[in-house]
Formats: sequence, C-alpha cells, structure tokens
Amino acid sequence: MTDALPAGLSGLVIDGRHVETAERLDVVDPATGRVVADISRGGPEHVDAAVAAARAAGEGPWVRTTGRDRSKVLLRISELIRENAEELVRLESLDVGKPVGLCRPVDVETAAEQYAYCAALAQTMDGSVRSTPFPAHAYTVREPVGVVAAITPFNFPLVLSSTKIAPALAAGNTVVHKPAADTSLSALFMGQLFLDAGVPAGVVNVVTGAGGVVGEALLRHPGVDKVAFTGSTEVGRHAAAVSGENLTQVTMELGGNAANIVFADADVESAVGAAVKAFVFNTGQFCMGGPRLLVERPLYETVLGILAQAVPGVPLGDPRDPATVVGPLASARQREIVEGYVEQAKASGARVVCGGGRPDLPGDLADGFFYSPTVLADVKSTDPVVAEEVFGPVLTVQPFDSEDEAVEMANGTPYGLAAGLQTRDVARAHRVASRLRAGIVWVNDWALLDPAVPFGGVGASGFGREYGPEALASYTRTKSVVVSLA
Repeated sequence: MTDALPAGLSGLVIDGRHVETAERLDVVDPATGRVVADISRGGPEHVDAAVAAARAAGEGPWVRTTGRDRSKVLLRISELIRENAEELVRLESLDVGKPVGLCRPVDVETAAEQYAYCAALAQTMDGSVRSTPFPAHAYTVREPVGVVAAITPFNFPLVLSSTKIAPALAAGNTVVHKPAADTSLSALFMGQLFLDAGVPAGVVNVVTGAGGVVGEALLRHPGVDKVAFTGSTEVGRHAAAVSGENLTQVTMELGGNAANIVFADADVESAVGAAVKAFVFNTGQFCMGGPRLLVERPLYETVLGILAQAVPGVPLGDPRDPATVVGPLASARQREIVEGYVEQAKASGARVVCGGGRPDLPGDLADGFFYSPTVLADVKSTDPVVAEEVFGPVLTVQPFDSEDEAVEMANGTPYGLAAGLQTRDVARAHRVASRLRAGIVWVNDWALLDPAVPFGGVGASGFGREYGPEALASYTRTKSVVVSLA
C-alpha cells in the first residue's frame, strides 16, 4: 500500500536505485489516526550497502567536482523543490500533520532557500596562504570530511534534512540519510529529486527504518566519517558516545526548553503575539519553541488574561484546511507524553488558564492526535512541565521581579538552544541577550530563522552549528601544505 507516494518511490534509495524491502513501515496520518501507506524498512545490510555506495561515489568524479559545479547542482535542487512544492506540502502534511497553510511558506520555502544559500557557499571554499619564519610556501586547503550520516527527527523532516544534506553536498561530501521512522515520506521523495537534479548515484542515499536498527548501524559504522544528528538529548548522548568509539566527528542539535522573557516595558500586544507563536508553531513540536513564558510581575495577570482570550481562538483542526494553524501531534505516543506532563502539573497545583485536554472534533478528525493549546499558570520551576522538554502545545507562565531573577530563571534548565526577550529598552535587550545561555536569542519576536544565521545548542542542547558559513565549515577539514623553498 503506497498510495501516499508517487509510484516507485516507496523504497530505500541506494546507489541511485529505489530498493523495495519485504519488511515494511506503516505511514499513519496524524489527523485521522489511519494507516495511509507503507514504505520499505531497512536493516543493517542496507546501511552497509548505502555506506559502500557513498564511499565509492566520494572517491569517484564527485570528489573532483569544483565548488562551482556543485553550486549548479544545489541550485537545481532548490528549483526542483519549488517546482514540486505542492507534492512536498501534501507529503509533509500527511506524514507529520503539518497545516498546509504554514507548510509551504515555512517548510518547503526554507528547504529551497537552504539549498540556494549553500549553492553560494560552495563557491567560497578557499584556503589561505600562511607566512612562516622559515623559507617555505605554506598554504591551507579545505577538503570534504567524507561520508556523512545525516540522522533527522520527526518534527521537521524536510527542513532538518536540508540543514545537513545541503552543506554536506556543498563541501563535496557524500551522504547516507536516515529519516525518522514515523515521517520518511519527504526523504524518499527528495531521494529522487536529488537524482533528477544531477546528483550522481551514490552521493545521496536514503535508508528508512527503526532508529534502534538503522540509526544504530550508522552510528557504529566504521565507514562513516561524520554524524550529523538532530533529536532528543537522551538519544543524542547515546549517539555521541557510540560515534566516539570510532572517533567519528559529530554535530548534535538536541532538545530545547527555551524561556521567553516579557519585561514590564514591552509592547504587550506584540509580546503576547510572540509568546503564542513561540508555543503553538508546529503544534509545539519545535526544539527552538518557547514553552516557558517569564513575565515581570506587574504584567503577569494582564498577560494571563490576554492569553486566556487569544489562545482558544487560534484555528485548530484539519491540517489540509489552509486556515488551520494548529494541527495534530505527529503520533499517538507524542500526545500521550504531552498529556502526561499536563496531568502531572494539574496534580501539583497548576492553574489551567485554557486548554488542558483533547478538543472535540468532528468526523475522521475525532480519531486524530490532537491536543488543545494549553496555558498553565502557578507552576514551579521544579515541576517537570517546566523543567523538561514537553514538545507539545503547552505554555507555562511564571512571574519574576527583577532582571537578575529573570535571567536566572531562563538559564535554570540544562538546555540552551534558544531564548527570547520582549522589551522596548535597547540597552536591556543587548545586556540580557548577552547573559542568556543559548545558541540563538530573539528580541521582540520569535523564530526568526534564515539559512544565513547559524543556530545550535549549548549544554544539553548539543554542540555544533547549522546554517550559515559555520555549517559549511563543520563539513570540511583543513589540510596544510608546506613547500620548502630552501
């Protein structure tokens, strides 16, 4: 049953061929809870074949292509993404439950922009000449690291694969992509677009399957030169440890639990708008979301009152309806996790400002994995719903009395992926931003992301950067050449 994908694209992509397997993975539509397709389930033997294909391709003509040649290929990938935008929107919405009204301008356009941006970066891989105190001509060159294992999560399949594959290709590497088992449709579709764009066979391979099987095999594979991983902190710790056994280079973009600080001098309407966007975007399944709202005490009850009125009005429902803003969670399991956090908070005395349960939806949507956007007040910093990553449409709101207290609360979890603050005071904006322990800080808005601006974590949110020239650098290694002139 493969109706969700165009004919012939439900198999693994290895060495330019679509490989169907007897073992299958069900594709479940989160909006209805129904199985709508099945795709191939790979195993260790497929990982071996994909790594071998990537290794061979990397030692073939691809490694000798110039940055300008790779730039042309990446630009063609960007063009094909836009030409196939409607199909990619359909697949992401069906697979993840993404509202189509957001999917095209956010997911598809971001991916297209990332390949176009990396096309420009591909032409900038210059070395440098270094002066020495001895008679020699010394210079550096930047080379690809080799075979890259790109392991991506369920929440942004298209975007988070592009953040790894685009700079990897720009630098001249080859790739084995392991998408999340629950959301692999766009990865398989992109496997064909790469070939259509002129990417040689074996340069990009896609192996779908369980993380404990396919992902584990990639992490342990001696033929992999770099692991680029996005996922939970718990799995990231394991991935880094296993990769370390082979001394494999790694970058890790892990979990987040960002704080959004609203100072008393903020524009309240703008601040609340940013707060709502920060926790309902992608139904809260956003590692750079803002699930913790810290409000200076004079505004605390005012902000809660506005949220109580505004949040229930955010359009929730069928992700195929262009008016929908909040769709279902990506799986039944993810909804159960979110429900567990909210029920625990209620039992600990949290005040439910709005939401707090499953919405009543008609027809087929009644069986979907929906959860109402929920705002909780009177919570403690030690409550799991505050201290841990919920990864759903849940916002906790806490008051503070001073700038120092706000910074202390914001930095009070092990995570450090993103943070934000809302204020009219320019000096305070720079001062507080410098004190927040996060890889990216937004002022007077949220989730302003662009392929030119790097992001990444500190602490439990990982290490390494994606986007910007910093991403390209992480897919290269520097070689020094010293020629004696004596």
